[in-house]
Amino acid sequence: MYNYYSSTTMNQQDIVSFARGDITGDRVPDNVYLTGIKTPASPFTQNITLLVQDGRTGTVKSVTLRENAGYNPTVFLGDFTGNGVDDILISIATGGSGGIMYHYIYSFVENMAYLLFDFNVYNEQYQYDVTYQDQYKVEVVSKINNKKYMIDISTKGAEYLTEIYDENGKLKSPITGFVNPLSGLYPVDFNSDKRYELLAYQKIAGRYNADSLGYILNTLGWSDNRFVLQNQNVAILGY
Repeated sequence: MYNYYSSTTMNQQDIVSFARGDITGDRVPDNVYLTGIKTPASPFTQNITLLVQDGRTGTVKSVTLRENAGYNPTVFLGDFTGNGVDDILISIATGGSGGIMYHYIYSFVENMAYLLFDFNVYNEQYQYDVTYQDQYKVEVVSKINNKKYMIDISTKGAEYLTEIYDENGKLKSPITGFVNPLSGLYPVDFNSDKRYELLAYQKIAGRYNADSLGYILNTLGWSDNRFVLQNQNVAILGY
């Protein structure tokens, strides 16, 4: 059995996250690391890199991430494709006020890195229209599946509503909101079959980012060599 990869051999990079499991498919546990350069007196990490040490041979391979700087980088191992081999979920917080996250999922079967999920591709595919309506309503339209949702904002408070609506509940002028990019991607085994689905969160915002109206919750599952939308819900805030 090979020793853990030593931080002294990482070109002065620190280990910022670690997990252990069979990701190559040979039934021998492998070591999976995220390394990076930590900023002094700050949680910000740069040059975040995926390193995989084969448990059988000790060989180390690296994968350069397209977006490789942020906060609290973490790695999670789990089977997302149903082939019985763990995949690698990487999560990095951007640190912005919108809570936006970077997420990647890699397969490493037979020591070959294959990108299964890229947050940039997801954000391009999952687009929405957010439009204020008369009578204290906001319509959210999901373009990928042409589903519509209506959010009641009548409890927002008089000061908020009188800026937008007249005394008859009519809009004073057209207003559009927006949906943030991916702000969370969580592995959940909904079917208890040892195969993980993905639960994706995106915040629905009104006139500005702090004007939160709720969240889009998309459940994604692996099918035909890609993650496809299984379920979609809108979660609203209580009052």
